[in-house]
Amino acid sequence: MTTFLADNSEDNGKISGLAGKQIFHSRFYPLKTLLLIQRSCFFLILAVWGAALPAMAAQDSSDQDILAHYGDAEFVSIATGSSKPVYKTPAVASVITAAQIKAMGARTLDEVLEAVPGLHVGLSSLNRLNPLYSIRGIHTDQNAQVLLLINGQPLTVPYSGGRPSRFRLPMTGISRVEVIRGPGSAVYGADAFAGVINVITKSAEEITGPEVGARYGSFDSTDLWLQQAGRLGDLDIALTLDWQKSNGDSDRVVNSDLQSQFDPDFSLAPGPLATQYEIFNAQLEFRYGDWTLRNWYWHQGDGGLGAGGAQALDPNGVDKNDTYSLDLSWEDEDWNENWGLFSTLGYIHTEAKTRFKLLPPGTTAPLGTDGNLLSFPPFTLTTFPAGLIGNPTVYSDQATFDLAAVYTGTANHRLRFGAGYKYQRETYEEVKNFGPGVSPGVLTDVSGTPYVFMPETSRQVWYLSVQDEWQLAPDWELTSGLRFDHYSDFGATVNPRLALVWETSYNLTSKLLYGRAFRAPSFSEQFAQNNPVILGNDHLDPETIDTVELAFAYRPILNLQTDLSIFTYRARELIEFELDAGGVTKTAQNARDQLGYGFEFEFEWQLSSALKLFGNYAWQHAEDRDSGSRIADAPGQQLYLAGEWKFWPYWSVTPKLSWIADRHRAPDDSRADIADYTLVDLTLRRSKLFEHFELAVAVRNLFDEDAREPSSGTIPDDYPLEGRNLWAELRYAF
Repeated sequence: MTTFLADNSEDNGKISGLAGKQIFHSRFYPLKTLLLIQRSCFFLILAVWGAALPAMAAQDSSDQDILAHYGDAEFVSIATGSSKPVYKTPAVASVITAAQIKAMGARTLDEVLEAVPGLHVGLSSLNRLNPLYSIRGIHTDQNAQVLLLINGQPLTVPYSGGRPSRFRLPMTGISRVEVIRGPGSAVYGADAFAGVINVITKSAEEITGPEVGARYGSFDSTDLWLQQAGRLGDLDIALTLDWQKSNGDSDRVVNSDLQSQFDPDFSLAPGPLATQYEIFNAQLEFRYGDWTLRNWYWHQGDGGLGAGGAQALDPNGVDKNDTYSLDLSWEDEDWNENWGLFSTLGYIHTEAKTRFKLLPPGTTAPLGTDGNLLSFPPFTLTTFPAGLIGNPTVYSDQATFDLAAVYTGTANHRLRFGAGYKYQRETYEEVKNFGPGVSPGVLTDVSGTPYVFMPETSRQVWYLSVQDEWQLAPDWELTSGLRFDHYSDFGATVNPRLALVWETSYNLTSKLLYGRAFRAPSFSEQFAQNNPVILGNDHLDPETIDTVELAFAYRPILNLQTDLSIFTYRARELIEFELDAGGVTKTAQNARDQLGYGFEFEFEWQLSSALKLFGNYAWQHAEDRDSGSRIADAPGQQLYLAGEWKFWPYWSVTPKLSWIADRHRAPDDSRADIADYTLVDLTLRRSKLFEHFELAVAVRNLFDEDAREPSSGTIPDDYPLEGRNLWAELRYAF
């Protein structure tokens, strides 16, 4: 922290430290020491084991062909907690395998999710271009309505309710991505609201040998990776390391920003969005018998701030993030007669350090009586030679314990009982030169004082659940479930589910589904304070949703699989940050109810051994229940088409097309509706080059479409997406 303060002193020659900071650091020193030990042990294991990998890889290589089918695309576990064929799972599910990810040339999770029907990866206009997963027209700026799991463990930051800021997950070590569209709280609890995404990493059985690779492309983008697996006696070990870096597309220019409204002479607009990134990702798994230990580390050394923390361009601001995850699981399907037992103990720690210049150097800003922008009149015009500086840091710790028991002693029933506990705690630091407790323009550390942007916050959650998979008849299965969650801050919630699956004929399966889900208010939505952008509200209720779906899986011919889902839902008490009087800050409110309905169609057609076509079309209508106005920004129509053609020995080409259409503005936004766009990508791959090499080249946005994602009115011309760009990839498998 000392180095950081010294760096900022160049911008503003005076820093006022407060005694509260010493209290803050002494209080959390044991935790930081523990994390330092964990990091040191983690990298020591990587170094020692990496030296031993070549010898280990030689063991049991004869088993690899048998184990290559592990994680078959026809099975999914996300809907019930047990593996089922996709067509029989009691949910609307999609599975994207490692082979499909590789064929499409997807480098990150966001690029994979673009292939899921009814799911659109947009950009948050509140959170500096964070990826926003909109499913069936359901999303808010914090995007907490979609639960992301890594190997079944939630990756949720309590502060925002969503994922780590600017989250970008490389795909090298990913075995498969499972997605359910629709509620999942009866199984997973909070935030499994509009959908659930489960990212499953590769085990040692799936990694056939050492592999290294590199990718280089437009915007000076570089990706490097290493993957290896082996066995020491009965201990299986898998390792994946990724590093990704890019300067971002400097042609993504916006012409106006918040500073343009205050004083255009000091605005950095027109100027490019800050979209640079530097990512390091490490996955390490140990498996011994019924035990599995996973250690995951994700580091973002430099994440650009998009349009800036307050929608004023900030090219030098940085979003840094460190996420450490450790989970230990044990499972025994034959623990006792008719009983299986499964347990997981998990811990995740996140450090998010953001360095904002909310308004650029030289700005003159109207401050309210508390020192914040336009908060409470009368206003005082104040000049900031170094700019309006806000440097918040969030430390998040979460510990979880889950226990499940499966009973199969009753004929035609599979009963699953679950119980668990979660503890969430966050602490905060902040250095800024405005706001309460700060002399305007003087960079001051307010950590550990009432003037920090968030008070220290914690929450305890425990739950009980039950689920019955009942084989009513040879062709009928009824899945019913109920989960009870109790939160220490807002109370209890109960979420049921019912799913009737009928194998109508040998090539048709029909499903009738009902589910209820909820989303807990995030810490920032409840308790944000002294903030120039968002303010909390501790009287919020959780969001809830009820969804009914009718789905069909139909295979008219052997090589053609089609799926159709029809849905309707009602969401209540959706939380939005509503604009306050004065037009600058936003306060969290249970703002609206939402009604929606629509359908999704997808197909996969294997025309020959060399040619496969797949795609989907989604149509949805979502509206505000009270006003009847369309929900802003969500695509009403989406089309995705792709193909994979294998030609000549070891060559393949994968073209794909994405069409996003029918997006609307908010009722109080007078701008024209958001323009539709079509993106075309192409990936060419050559395998078994000189036996061990593989080469790929790709072009994204082939026709250089001027595609844009909706912004708030502060950025009037929307957020431009990347223009045409290319990359080349070379990988070597030992």
